Amino acid sequence: MNSIATNFDAIKIDDTHDHAHEHHDSGGNTVFGFWLYLMTDCLLFASFFATYAVLFMNTAGGVSGKEIFELDFVAVETAALLLSSITFGFAMITAHAKKKSLTLLWLVVTFALGAVFIGMEVYEFHHLIEHGNGPQRSAFLTSFFSLVGLHGLHVTAGLIWMTVMMLEVSRRGLTSQTTTRLNCLSLFWHFLDVVWICVFTVVYLMGAM
Repeated sequence: MNSIATNFDAIKIDDTHDHAHEHHDSGGNTVFGFWLYLMTDCLLFASFFATYAVLFMNTAGGVSGKEIFELDFVAVETAALLLSSITFGFAMITAHAKKKSLTLLWLVVTFALGAVFIGMEVYEFHHLIEHGNGPQRSAFLTSFFSLVGLHGLHVTAGLIWMTVMMLEVSRRGLTSQTTTRLNCLSLFWHFLDVVWICVFTVVYLMGAM
């Protein structure tokens, strides 16, 4: 009987180990699959950048970037998004340390900074349209609104995703599955920061020169 019990316990331990190993592999596959998605998103943004590069000189007698871009305003907007990337890094550090409250705190701070970025972008778009410089005014403005708007839509999607993750963390805690999802969101958020640096350089800095 003791031998049977020992064998049963050994089988139970092996099953638990196999289950944990299987879950770990599943998390790795999820992150890898998300990397593949980001590569396809790179192609999408690259096509929009290429379109902007072709059309940015086609103002149709209207305004150019030098006339409408306010670098001080955009610099603040950029700082908010870049700072949100740092705070998300703190959120991931605390998540891996299984500190639920601190993770939620850093996610809230990240969300607030992302919301500031989106609010400033919406204000910029509204200001341009209000002064007759909407996307229909010229090919330059069409490509500008398309590229910057595409990035803004991604950030908005990230904020929605972040809200869902904050609810999940608060209700379920920092399980391995939740941490994997946070890792994917972290990759997405940092990716958007890199894209914005390109937008800021190519569209705003070069456009204002």
